[in-house]
Amino acid sequence: MKLQKNTRFALTSVLEAAAQPGRAVSAGAIARKHGISAHHLAKVLHTLARAGVLASTRGVGGGYRFVGNARRLTLMDVIELFEAIAAPAPRPARGAAAERAIGTVLAEIDAMAEATLRSITIATLLKIAARAVSPSAASPRAARA
Repeated sequence: MKLQKNTRFALTSVLEAAAQPGRAVSAGAIARKHGISAHHLAKVLHTLARAGVLASTRGVGGGYRFVGNARRLTLMDVIELFEAIAAPAPRPARGAAAERAIGTVLAEIDAMAEATLRSITIATLLKIAARAVSPSAASPRAARA
């Protein structure tokens, strides 16, 4: 599944804010850390704030705080704020058997991808991110090398 830049920026921003509960993270800090245009990111953060995922605070020490429930908010919840998730294309009733077979498989792939995105919460993604940066995340084989 290919996501638009806005969607990827949104997921990144939600993770940055959720990783620091109770703290405000500035748009500039997120933009610098991830090489994102601050102007472009501001639009994304505004959408997340309107949706109640983030809360914004103006002024010195301001920024964006995660106010969602990390154990309930899923990747699909965030993705749907930025992507038009279309209903699966109807499978052709007629046509060559190969076309019908391909349509069936592609519809199943779409359904599995959507189910996976609906099952992964922000809390789960934070755990995955923590393992990715943790020195103990390296495999035992790599550590011995």
